[in-house]
Amino acid sequence: MKESRKTRYTKMVLQNSLFELLEEKPISKITIKELCENADINRTTFYAHYTDQYDLLTKIENETLTWAKEAVANLTDKNDKYENIKIMEEIFQYIVDNGKNLKILMSERGDINFQKQIFTIIYQQCGIYFSSDENSNIRDEYFIFVVNGSIGLLQHWLKNGMNRSAREMAEIIYNMAVQS
Repeated sequence: MKESRKTRYTKMVLQNSLFELLEEKPISKITIKELCENADINRTTFYAHYTDQYDLLTKIENETLTWAKEAVANLTDKNDKYENIKIMEEIFQYIVDNGKNLKILMSERGDINFQKQIFTIIYQQCGIYFSSDENSNIRDEYFIFVVNGSIGLLQHWLKNGMNRSAREMAEIIYNMAVQS
């Protein structure tokens, strides 16, 4: 069922309100009352769409994860370095285009599990993943290191005003991730 324009507007305003408040403080300190006042929406309207501020954030994160899955689903050859970098570049460009909101989601205030899910999706599509095989070149520890390092580089990039292009960031992270 397609959402009405009013429903889409309400959700957009609530999402924007949440991001504005997340710039100032962590989600645990945000109340439904201030979220609604900031959005100029009444609490009844809020509860018609979300159970609480965490539900709102989870739905935003899930939309982003869905986008990331769709973005990397087009990979045909996981061993093609240039195709993998191109997909990563598209993801970084998406971050540039949606910088304000993603900067918050990917910051230290953001949910680390969400951040890990994003990079796990990307790396699994690029053929970099956890392995239970002892003979594997990529051990679980390496994968964990690569994912967490990628998150750190992304956060650093966002904090510094995205001072490198999406392509440069994709190449840097990809080249670091595939080194063994």
